[in-house]
Order: sequence, then structure tokens, then C-alpha cells
Amino acid sequence: MSAASTTFPVQKSKALPAILWGGLACGVLDITQACVAWGIQNGARPVRIFQSVAAGLLGRAAFDGGAKTAALGLTVHFFIAFSAAAVYYVASRKIRFLTARAVIAGLLYGEAVWLFMNFVVIPLSAIGQRGPMTMAAFWTGPIGHMFLVGLPIALIVRRYSRN
Repeated sequence: MSAASTTFPVQKSKALPAILWGGLACGVLDITQACVAWGIQNGARPVRIFQSVAAGLLGRAAFDGGAKTAALGLTVHFFIAFSAAAVYYVASRKIRFLTARAVIAGLLYGEAVWLFMNFVVIPLSAIGQRGPMTMAAFWTGPIGHMFLVGLPIALIVRRYSRN
């Protein structure tokens, strides 16, 4: 038998679909919740929500950029969501608890993402001073991140971690 006719089983990596679907689910759920909560509380339109994300890079100028800065904000939002999914996936390769106990790990991870965003990313961004904790900020922040960021990422990573 020649080497050319010998086939070796190739295990297809599940990293890409886990990160893709985890990031997509997290990104869609999180931005939808932000649009609903801030829309109810302040009457904010989705474009304004997306621009507020772009303000992390551009500061107050993001609110004068129209559709272009809204698109930038949405792009940045999904970049963060895919990054959060990638971090969870990579960590789950070494820490079995993250897939074995995906629900509790996901809830904790969502809270960790919120803490990291609020106490590291936002203070280092161009946003400047943050306002007080409002009801919308509470629902989209510590509560929303547990259920709409961490949990979907963890459950999807667990789904793609099974053989």
C-alpha cells in the first residue's frame, strides 16, 4: 500500500463554529437588549446606541457621524462579542469546568465580561465620565451580561466541545 492511498482521520476543529455562533448569539442578544432597554428608558434609537459604542474610539464625535459612526459602533460591538467567545473557547480547552458546568460558568463569565468592560475597557476608552447606574444600565449591565453574553457563549462552546 502506498503512502498516497493511506488516509488518516482528520479531526475537524470545532473552534471556528463555536466562536462564530457564540459571538453571533452574544452580539445579537446583547445589542437587542440594549436597544430595547435604552429605548424604553430614554427613547434612544438604535443608531444612537450603536454610536455610543463607537464613542469608545471616537469620543463625543461619534454622535455627529450619522450612519458611518453607527456602523463603526456595531462593528466594534461584534468584534467585542466574538473576542469574548474566543477567550471563553480558548479557556475552555484548559479549564474543564467551563464546559462541564456551562450554565454556572456562563453566568459567572457574563458577569466577568461586564466587570472587565466597565472597570478596564471603558475607563481606558474615549467615552470619558460615565453617568449614574440607571435601570436600563442595570438590566443591560450586570443582569443582561449574565444571561445574554456569558450564558449563550458557554452553552454554544459546550455544544461544540462534545465529540
